[in-house]
Amino acid sequence: MRDPLVFLPGLMCDAEVFAGQIAAFSPDYPVCVMPVSHGERLEEIASALMHVLPPRFALVGHSMGGMVAMEILRRAPERVSRIALMDTSPLAETPQAAADYEPAIIKLKSGRLQEAVEALVPSASLAAGAGRPTVRAQLLEMAERVGEGGIIRQLRAMQRRRDYQPTLRRCKVPTLVMCGAEDLLMPPKRHEFMAGLIPYARLEVIAGAGHLPPLEQPEATTGALRAWLDQPYVLQARADA
Repeated sequence: MRDPLVFLPGLMCDAEVFAGQIAAFSPDYPVCVMPVSHGERLEEIASALMHVLPPRFALVGHSMGGMVAMEILRRAPERVSRIALMDTSPLAETPQAAADYEPAIIKLKSGRLQEAVEALVPSASLAAGAGRPTVRAQLLEMAERVGEGGIIRQLRAMQRRRDYQPTLRRCKVPTLVMCGAEDLLMPPKRHEFMAGLIPYARLEVIAGAGHLPPLEQPEATTGALRAWLDQPYVLQARADA
């Protein structure tokens, strides 16, 4: 039996962001998608998830979900058989960047969800082209399901996150670092830096995608994840040698 495949959606997203990947992998893997909006600290969210996750699993985290994935890796590296980090960051939030979330939180508290979505994930952070309006509409629908309160909790957790660079330097499992080539929020240069922290990490930059590669380029995203899942456990063998 293959290890279960656990997906953690990003900021304002739910299972729909991984719809293409769920359809592709569910014939061969036990697949689950876990919410990341039930807590105001990454530690709190990760702790709740670890009570319900399988004993060992492959972990895919997108955006804020990637930050939760890194917290799970920090807490229980023995339970994570491999990890994929997509359009995310290992860095602690700076005081200025944390303060920059406050206008969006005010919009959310006053019921201006659409304005908050545009402020947090601007249209320019998605790949240009005919598919952008469809992806924008999907993001807004997901945000409506997560709800204003859930998004505020996510932003509070992101404001308070720790530095995960030490966690990544200790990572000894097959790792994929992936981002959209046109992601302005979490740009490729940041992912090059992140991949450089992790022994033998594989970096994939998805052409024609911005901050939401699973929706913008689902086939390319699935292909990169499949190659990662097929990667042998050479890292653990080298670490134990």
